[in-house]
Amino acid sequence: MIKHFIDLNKIPTSELHKILLLAKKLKKDKKATNQTKLLPHKNLAMIFEKNSTRTRVSFEVGINQLGGQAIVMSSRDMQLGKGESIEDTAKVLSRFVDAIMIRANSHQTILELAKHASVPVINALSDFSHPCQILASILTIEEHLGKISGKKLAWFGDANNVLNSYIHATNAFNFELAIATPKNFDFCNLEIKKARKLGAKISYFSDAKKTVKNADVLISDTWFSMGDEAEKNDALKQKKIKLLAPYQVNLALMKLAKKSAIFTHCLPAYRGFEVTADVIDSKKSVVFDEAENRLHMQKAILVWALKN
Repeated sequence: MIKHFIDLNKIPTSELHKILLLAKKLKKDKKATNQTKLLPHKNLAMIFEKNSTRTRVSFEVGINQLGGQAIVMSSRDMQLGKGESIEDTAKVLSRFVDAIMIRANSHQTILELAKHASVPVINALSDFSHPCQILASILTIEEHLGKISGKKLAWFGDANNVLNSYIHATNAFNFELAIATPKNFDFCNLEIKKARKLGAKISYFSDAKKTVKNADVLISDTWFSMGDEAEKNDALKQKKIKLLAPYQVNLALMKLAKKSAIFTHCLPAYRGFEVTADVIDSKKSVVFDEAENRLHMQKAILVWALKN
């Protein structure tokens, strides 16, 4: 059976916990074991329709450390979307490589690749979800605060693909998710409804101060994701900044959370917008631990998908 890694709510809870435990083991045993024996001679195709720093480096270094190698392709380098169908691309790549990682503009592209590929497909980001990032975040939270089960995570700002993946993780990891976004930011509403039907503890507030009460983790993300029209239009950008300004994570907001609370962000971060410098650069911030953990988590995902 092919093990695709696309959305957290589509992967059995037991398997997600296996991946998390494996990431912890790989990180702990990095110098003690010869990890190059885990995936020797495996080839990973890495497709990038969006720019990348952490995703590219973590997956490429990760597959190298496991004994395999990466073939990196941008949308400029291949026929995908330029006449050749996604179906044909999936079938061809499956003849050459052992797994396909893709950072895609459209989630539908990933679903179509997985439908026709005979090797694992890994979602390294789409406009709908970002599952690799959230597992790395959970790994980081557990390193700093212990088991995430029963913890309260508070999200501030835009409603986007990263938030969707936090929503998808709520039931599997049994944490509470409190969300603070403007009322008309409804991108994640359907995923919230689905998760709640399965018992997820998800609450919504338009007031950031109410959201942060008793929070263990404060989370924000860039207000302007790649491909966001507000990036390109100054009037839309200013309107969005005005709407999101009350949801900025700053020292005043941090002080309303638990004393032990930490701050996470998937990066890149824009100081003075979604978070202030005195928060992201403080001892409360674990953003660079989280960035490092992308490497250990990507390795765990690769081993999970490729090693029987």
